[in-house]
Amino acid sequence: MKVLGINAIYHDPSAALVVDGRVVAAAEEERFSRRKHGKRPLPWSAWELPELSAAWCLRHAGVRPEELDAVAYSFDPALMGTPEESGLFDDGDVMRRMYAEKAPDFLAHALPGLDPAKVRFVKHHVAHAASTGLAAPQRDNAVLVLDGRGEAHSHLAGRYVDGQLEVLAGQALPHSLGLMYEELTDHLGFLRSSDEFKVMAMASYGKPRFAGELSELIRATGDGGFVTERIDFTEFAPRLTKGDDWTEAHADLAASVQQRLEEVLVDLARWVHAQTGERTLTMAGGVALNCVANTRILAESPFEEVWVQPAAGDAGTALGAALHVATELGERTEPMPGAALGRGWSDEEIQRWLDTAAIDYERPDDVAEAVAEVLADNGIVAWFQGRSEFGPRALGHRSLLAHPGHEANLERMNDVKGREQFRPVAPMVLLERAPDIFSRGPVPSPYMLFVHDVAPEWRDRIPTVTHVDGTARIQTIDPDTEPLVHRMISAFERRTGIPVVVNTSLNTAGRPMVDDPRDALECFGSAPVDLLAIGPFVVRRPRPTPR
Repeated sequence: MKVLGINAIYHDPSAALVVDGRVVAAAEEERFSRRKHGKRPLPWSAWELPELSAAWCLRHAGVRPEELDAVAYSFDPALMGTPEESGLFDDGDVMRRMYAEKAPDFLAHALPGLDPAKVRFVKHHVAHAASTGLAAPQRDNAVLVLDGRGEAHSHLAGRYVDGQLEVLAGQALPHSLGLMYEELTDHLGFLRSSDEFKVMAMASYGKPRFAGELSELIRATGDGGFVTERIDFTEFAPRLTKGDDWTEAHADLAASVQQRLEEVLVDLARWVHAQTGERTLTMAGGVALNCVANTRILAESPFEEVWVQPAAGDAGTALGAALHVATELGERTEPMPGAALGRGWSDEEIQRWLDTAAIDYERPDDVAEAVAEVLADNGIVAWFQGRSEFGPRALGHRSLLAHPGHEANLERMNDVKGREQFRPVAPMVLLERAPDIFSRGPVPSPYMLFVHDVAPEWRDRIPTVTHVDGTARIQTIDPDTEPLVHRMISAFERRTGIPVVVNTSLNTAGRPMVDDPRDALECFGSAPVDLLAIGPFVVRRPRPTPR
């Protein structure tokens, strides 16, 4: 049974392939096209399909389009009302619906041999729900989906029992926590549907002094839903445009909205727990990428465990749509094997890339030891290993690494990437050492989707990765699932006494994460990085010739 999942209607177009109930490949179009987020979520771009990522998924599994049993498209135009019925009054929805209705023919054109009758529409929030509820290690779970919007809703609450979804609640538009946060992102001078994580980072610098005034405008309703009234953010802080300096009032506004978001999410989690009694909550939708809120849900809701799918945004709906349709076709689906679902290269293929680039490289006895040596000497390393990650987080396959023990390295890393200086960088930590250094968030935490408190005695030892509020967004490294990364950090600890390294995505500002060897070589050539570790090989930065 072969099911291809497609996300295309809004942003982060992606494809995923499920074969006999098992996830074998998933990738975002941006990694192939090199356009950040694949496209902007504009109505006239709704026709654009993830043609490159879909073709790769099929090629990776040796599947021809005519061999597919179904194609699952993560949006159902039949469920979409008029712009007036949604309350959003977005005339672009007419175009979105038309393009979605034509998706079967567009897909048949993009994938020659595909029968358009095999395309099935999946409700957007059902695709989100399946992307976490069917992908989670726990087969029975409660599920909470929150994002900007689907066809007519912005939220789903439900439960999975033996792979079957029971929907318990759904918040109708125009009320949307995701769209509200997008509006704030735009008000603060950032790019909506892209830079919401910057607002979360800014919130740590402020005080939630406007939370009381916002409490009636952003609130849970007690029946599994919520209200988001129209908010004039200029009443709290003036509008910013791109590049403007933000003030204390802007940080306080970000902190206030972030707090209200967290409080409403905790209320929603408590409600779904009361309905289901499940021990595990699974989450998806763009709002589920808010790692500060995720930690608060774990701490303050009755759930014993919170599991967030690593590609929780719209990209993950390709995975969820495929899993949902596979279930409908009678398959018993398996949990996702991890986030490393994208492209990878053999040692021989990487060596051919390096030979073609005509640059000096070497093959050390152990690339992990070679990298640890450079990191211990306060060098910056571009790390390219294994299959690329599905989702927005670098999880030890396409990463920039550095020493966490030097305070100046935060500014240095942000300079390398061309990012705003208020933004934090994250730590990777050996799983067995994590409880000694980090608390409050869950351990293990393999997908960097929760924040943890840094132990006071460690804050001065790892200042690069300790945010202004004393927290860090950690990734724990398990020796069974990530043996090479674990060996590298262990070698670094032997040299420094610190079982932590800085980990941020291998890219520069405005560019998608590096995916193939050419991307890695281009990034290494254009950024002030000391070493590229690519497969078993290393490329060292040549020392400049004295003038």
